[in-house]
Amino acid sequence: MLILILAATATALATGLGAVPVFFLGGRASAWQPALYGLAAGAMTVASIVGLLQPGFEQGSAAAVLAGVATGVAFLVAARTAIGHSHTAVAGHTGPGAQVSLLVFLVLFVHSIPEGLSIGTAYASDVAGLSLFVILAIGLQNVPEGTSVAIPMAEAGFSRASQFWAAVLTSAPQPLGAVIAYLLVSTVEDLLPYSFGFAAGAMLALVASDLAPRAVVRGGLLRGASGIVAGAVVMVGLSAALGV
Repeated sequence: MLILILAATATALATGLGAVPVFFLGGRASAWQPALYGLAAGAMTVASIVGLLQPGFEQGSAAAVLAGVATGVAFLVAARTAIGHSHTAVAGHTGPGAQVSLLVFLVLFVHSIPEGLSIGTAYASDVAGLSLFVILAIGLQNVPEGTSVAIPMAEAGFSRASQFWAAVLTSAPQPLGAVIAYLLVSTVEDLLPYSFGFAAGAMLALVASDLAPRAVVRGGLLRGASGIVAGAVVMVGLSAALGV
């Protein structure tokens, strides 16, 4: 359990790394976002298919996995709908930058819940190398999320420390989600295929609704596509190396 908590905490801290380039590049860091989001999209897609759906089908019925996928997609859609748009001041900062930073923070905070569940689910599985594979995929995709938090905060005048810790806090639910998923799956083994499907559905919905569109926005098609290919290749290579 301690190892699981430490691993999930490490993926949360990886989000803070995404804020570091903004400290030095400021608004210019946005030019790197298409490639970073593409990298995350490619990595998460392969991780969802190879690391979650495939073992889910191997360890349970297709009906249970597909039901989990549908629930995961519905969860992410409902979460995004519930968040809506905020027009309030943020820590004394107002204006478009502050509003965008709050919205991005809330969206990523909610998105980190299924990511934590996927870590706990993979950790509860007896598939060799699967937990490390999923943990690395989540950590990799957390980096551009940190960048997306820091950019509007920098524009709104937030300090570097605020940018870093806000990025980390977006992934705060990951350790808790990982523990909950691990305990549930360990207690009720029949939940494993459903849990795999849920995590995969939520992650693939995140790729389709956020990561992939951001990878190709504002003329970043080439960089975004290159990032997607690179992320997919890295995760396929990692899958082969770990025997997943």
